[in-house]
Amino acid sequence: MLEDEFGREVSGVRVSLTDRCNFDCVYCHNEGLGDTRGPMDPQDDELSTDHVVQFLEVAREFDVEAVKLTGGEPMLRDDLEEIVRRAPDEMEVSMTTNGTFLPGRAEGLVEAGLERVNVSQDALDRDAFAELTQSGAYERVLEGVEAALDAGLAPVKLNMVVFEPTAGYVPGMVDHVAENDGLQLQLIEYMPELAGHPEWAIDIQRVHDWLEDRADHVETREMHDRRRYFVSSEADEDATVEETGAARAATDGSGLGMVEIVDPVGNAEFCANCHRVRLTHDGYLKGCLNRNDDLVAIGETRESMREAFRKTVAERVPYYGEYMIEGEDGDWEFNEAYMDSEGDRAPYEYADED
Repeated sequence: MLEDEFGREVSGVRVSLTDRCNFDCVYCHNEGLGDTRGPMDPQDDELSTDHVVQFLEVAREFDVEAVKLTGGEPMLRDDLEEIVRRAPDEMEVSMTTNGTFLPGRAEGLVEAGLERVNVSQDALDRDAFAELTQSGAYERVLEGVEAALDAGLAPVKLNMVVFEPTAGYVPGMVDHVAENDGLQLQLIEYMPELAGHPEWAIDIQRVHDWLEDRADHVETREMHDRRRYFVSSEADEDATVEETGAARAATDGSGLGMVEIVDPVGNAEFCANCHRVRLTHDGYLKGCLNRNDDLVAIGETRESMREAFRKTVAERVPYYGEYMIEGEDGDWEFNEAYMDSEGDRAPYEYADED
């Protein structure tokens, strides 16, 4: 397994299969690339089936253990099942989706080898959901979650971006996963440096504090040093002391809803525990979600992919704590050691096609 100069092994990859999406979420940053979405029809710059599979095989050569298939909306790819089926047997395959295409396809994806799924769901209110996603697909998403559960993908993790427009819906979503077996909740801190609108950001520590009081059991996950909060439903408040104690002792979350907060903004500890690199839909590796000045083309051959992977890992830098450093006033500022003499490079300019 390759390790960068900060001692971080790269054990996972995120592969964007397309930048196309049938939603237009107000907070979308498209894996850090910004709003690159074009026509809904497949584009020539999307990686082919063989190209994706070849990259996964190369990643496995470096002992990468897991791949997360993302987009855009990955289920707009008609070859998704084939990609999952042809992924290396030793590699865990999961996916992040808006869920609208899971009905009718979830079972086939499981048969192909899909092991886990995250579904974006930012509110349980139909009107709020429509405003956030610019879509009328609320019921379809709920159907998608059910289809995933029926296909055996439990636990299904619901992704919710936490910012001003959604903060009021957090308690309802927490209750929702506590009351429904097979669901977990991932609360994702809004990233204004990628999505804009800094006025939408909230203090994520308030959510941590609220969950600390609400949870029956709290544990820390090694990856990214994330905290996990295990919560019982309101209906369980009358449980006996023995039942509550047993629930609190169940570190696997049995009988409890699991809520996890992803809080990377200004979080050097989070960056210090990052163990994945990303592949863009058009064939560039990036070592950090927040940067597009470090893109390296994977090329067309296995050897060019190996070279690109080695280069990307070797040049990975924790965004907060190294690439960005905290100034005397507490604000984060660029570390000149990692900047071009002419300032930031334009996206893709750094990539070597040879």
